[in-house]
Amino acid sequence: MDRIKDMVLRGGENVYCVEVETVLFEADAVKDCAVIGIPHDKLGEEVAAVIVAADGHGPQSAEKVLEHLRSRLAGFKVPSKVFWHHEDLPRNAAGKVLKKDLRDLYS
Repeated sequence: MDRIKDMVLRGGENVYCVEVETVLFEADAVKDCAVIGIPHDKLGEEVAAVIVAADGHGPQSAEKVLEHLRSRLAGFKVPSKVFWHHEDLPRNAAGKVLKKDLRDLYS
């Protein structure tokens, strides 16, 4: 993950996290989310989504969320891993998601 550009470099393709997050926030099942890069043996990094479920949703909504993403993003931008986070995402004093903490937790 490039910290400055908030980008995942997946097998030579640039995936901008904010683009994927914007589409994720459109899904009814998503209350909060962050997109991160996690290590991948062949690609270098793979795209992963960390999701806090909206009320009435959870891991059972994963396929619906992925369908939503597939209909709006190029295939290489769709997260290959989806993690359901069961508490608020970690944030700094300014309210920015601490993606390094999420990478440490889910890598």
